[in-house]
Amino acid sequence: MTQQIGELNPPLRLMLTPGPSSMDPRVYRALATPLVGHLDPWFRGSMDETQILLRQIFQTESRITLPLSASGSGGIEAAVVNVLEEGDEAIVAVNGVFSERMYEIGSRASSKVTRVEAPYGKPVDPEDVRRAGKGRKIKMVGLAHGETSTGVLTKIDGFRKVADELGALLVVDTVASLAALPLHVDRERIDVCFSGSQKAISAPPGMSPITVSSAAEEVFRQRKTKVQSWYFDLTTAMNYWGKDRLYHHTPPISLIFALREAMRLVMEEGLEARWERHRVNQLALIAGLEAMGLKLLVEKTADRLPTVTAVMIPSGIDDGKLRNQLLDEFNIEIAGGFGALKGKIWRVGLMGYCSQMTNVLLFLAALEKCLIDQGFRVGSGAGVGAAVKSYTHAETAAAVSR
Repeated sequence: MTQQIGELNPPLRLMLTPGPSSMDPRVYRALATPLVGHLDPWFRGSMDETQILLRQIFQTESRITLPLSASGSGGIEAAVVNVLEEGDEAIVAVNGVFSERMYEIGSRASSKVTRVEAPYGKPVDPEDVRRAGKGRKIKMVGLAHGETSTGVLTKIDGFRKVADELGALLVVDTVASLAALPLHVDRERIDVCFSGSQKAISAPPGMSPITVSSAAEEVFRQRKTKVQSWYFDLTTAMNYWGKDRLYHHTPPISLIFALREAMRLVMEEGLEARWERHRVNQLALIAGLEAMGLKLLVEKTADRLPTVTAVMIPSGIDDGKLRNQLLDEFNIEIAGGFGALKGKIWRVGLMGYCSQMTNVLLFLAALEKCLIDQGFRVGSGAGVGAAVKSYTHAETAAAVSR
């Protein structure tokens, strides 16, 4: 008997996850525009505009700047396999699941990769990387600017200095940070920088923006062996995104339309205004959480990633039950921990379009109700009240600075 499948009708969620994030209605409209061919002259013009916007958001003039047809994990793979050849040595700063993934990919590239670790909830100390690389020929130093699995922010400057001392390329994962906090690829001299479309840019999943410095491009040209991945070989992928627009693969055209519109909205708002919006909203979220008696995984304020806040699950609270209640009663989705932090933290995302005061206040009120239902003692309205005070303080400070 043939089973009848009904029309697709997904629920409308508020995506307060570490990705994907909810999208602006204008991005949905771009996603629904007519399809054109990937070699169509009109589409080539759209590709030019997409690359212009990418360079503006990355703050770079690099020639190789393009959106890979892949998730953020594809960006990790492309960055690592283009840099490393068999026998090369690399150091990866590991403080979470995604920096661990960079290490794993490097190991599979038949390279000698050293992991320098920090406990989850803390950034790796660049001095530890310096000690690990002393007296060795290191080709790559890799790190996650924002570690999505823990909500940790790692400052780049110290690692650039160490990479210079070691004569290494600096590879930085900005999947959870691009378009949400200050990042200047050229000024900070990042050699390979990649991200994801579905996070703070607030486009659909499926694209991984990447940019490559001239120094890294020269390393690619001097490879003794071909990149082990045909698909992620940036020297051939750039033939399509370069001036000749030579066929490489059929890209996700509609996703490129949506990414272009989402990036246009980023630049319409302005990078500095967007960075400040993410900072202010996370401060309000944290003020509300702490007023409710909740603790954060990342203890130091300077180490907290503005886009992902890792909240310790209180003793006696059922993780799955609470997150399901948020979905069922409030249509709010947040994420749990995974790996070593499974069942220990909630990860609350305030990314791009989702980073709004109304979302922060709604989430805090909904979370308070769910906690009370499980017997957790919270002062009525404590979270929302503290967040409102935080916003008032930020408005006053902004008025004074003007």
